[in-house]
Amino acid sequence: MSAITLSPSKIMAHKGIVVIPLSEYRRLLDAAIQTRHLTGKAALRLDKLVEDGLREYREGKTISAGSLSEAVKKFKHAR
Repeated sequence: MSAITLSPSKIMAHKGIVVIPLSEYRRLLDAAIQTRHLTGKAALRLDKLVEDGLREYREGKTISAGSLSEAVKKFKHAR
């Protein structure tokens, strides 16, 4: 087993370090979600969709479920 020497000044300069297995790092990379910035009509449509969803949530018109498949089953049963 090899030893690793870390400089305290380097750790402080980088505001800390994290040591995780390579497999976990790759899993985290794969799970990362891309950031999108919408403008124009697309942004307005999304704002309206969120606004409508929040209003329906406040009015109690939404379905609580642990998974998407469970939500679909509940939605079909509620109709």
